[in-house]
Amino acid sequence: MSYETAVAQMYALGHELAQTPSHKFNLAHMRVLLGALGNPEKRFPAVLIAGTNGKGSTAATLAAILQASGLKTGLYTSPHLVRMNERIRLDGTAIGDEDFALVHDVVDRTAERLVGEGDLPWHPSFFEMLTAMAFEYFARNRPDMVVLEVGMGGRLDATNVVEPRLSVITDISLDHQKYLGETIGEIAREKAGIIRRNGVVITLPQMPEANDVIGNAILDADARAVNAVPYVPPVSPGSRERAVGGGGKQRYPLDVMGTEIMVESPLVGRHQLRNLALAIAAAVELHDSGTGAITPETIARGIRETHWPGRFQVVPAADGNPEYVFDVAHNPAGAWALRSTLSAGYGKDGDVGREITLVFGVMRDKAMQQMTEILFPIAGKVIVTHANNPRSASPDEIRQAAARVAESGDIEEADTVAAALDRAREVAGQDGLIVITGSIYIVGEAMRSLGIRI
Repeated sequence: MSYETAVAQMYALGHELAQTPSHKFNLAHMRVLLGALGNPEKRFPAVLIAGTNGKGSTAATLAAILQASGLKTGLYTSPHLVRMNERIRLDGTAIGDEDFALVHDVVDRTAERLVGEGDLPWHPSFFEMLTAMAFEYFARNRPDMVVLEVGMGGRLDATNVVEPRLSVITDISLDHQKYLGETIGEIAREKAGIIRRNGVVITLPQMPEANDVIGNAILDADARAVNAVPYVPPVSPGSRERAVGGGGKQRYPLDVMGTEIMVESPLVGRHQLRNLALAIAAAVELHDSGTGAITPETIARGIRETHWPGRFQVVPAADGNPEYVFDVAHNPAGAWALRSTLSAGYGKDGDVGREITLVFGVMRDKAMQQMTEILFPIAGKVIVTHANNPRSASPDEIRQAAARVAESGDIEEADTVAAALDRAREVAGQDGLIVITGSIYIVGEAMRSLGIRI
């Protein structure tokens, strides 16, 4: 089977939320598939990371630390920006096209046989297939550790069939309510499903409702909680340890394992300080449990070498093009984080001082109105568009959602992301600032259109 055929067959399964919740969320079916493959998920150690925002950044940072420590490291994340291969990485390198086609063929043939024999009621979903492919690929390559980002939720997510060395829970906010619940408590309960009996859980204090649920889940499982607070730097202006941004990095001293290191992260924004703290706490816990290759120096180097595109990624002005900021914010919490980071990076006195041309698209199952109310007021001009995805809201739907905060003359519509970028360049001029956000799919299409390597 060719790579192109494998990718086409994956997309033919529908997008990741295309099937009904009852079809998508059934770990019994995932276990049947993996059992027929020889249980690849049991042939490598793993760290499992759940949360609403920040789980990808935390996973990427932890994987970079492990790799800098000399460990052969797998990383599984979702969704992808440009190519599906990005989701499955070994030592920072995406799975090759030939290997992708090979493991797809193995998993797909197994799934078809199970359906034909009546062991599975239907073909596995897009995400179940890709997760099984990742497990098969990692099992064949025998990494020292694999970092797994939960796709959605936790309790019934396809990744939650592993027995993790550590469970990590990042910040929880409202998202995917159709599938996970309408309140922070209900969503936190799904995320806490990755906690194992007598396991170890890395987390940070957050909203009280989430704290209560996570705390009770830890108690019920007789698990051990590790608080990452010691690795969060002060943010008060007078503190010596305060994180300072500049040059596309955050920089601050931090005591790790009795040694002061200089944290220099390419992931900028105050919200990333919490994700970095969780990754550091997880690395320290792995060291303390016997992964001796991890040292303060390798933690510092891994953070410095983290590559996680599309997260407040700045592309400087060049060759007559304006400066671009790409950010995959796709819910209100992410939108607030983006607005705060723009203010810190480009503004003064709490306002964004430079005129922004905003290219915005969003999935219609997201909190569209809230996102527009957060982001549109800081832009001089908004160009709304949609991604090549059936979940993507139309430009007209976005305009209607933004009716309370934007005059109709401030919003223009574009049929494609490429057309939106063309118009944004006209509006912004060479000295302007274009911010592209609202969805990872919008950011991915924009990067593809502009030829930006990830």
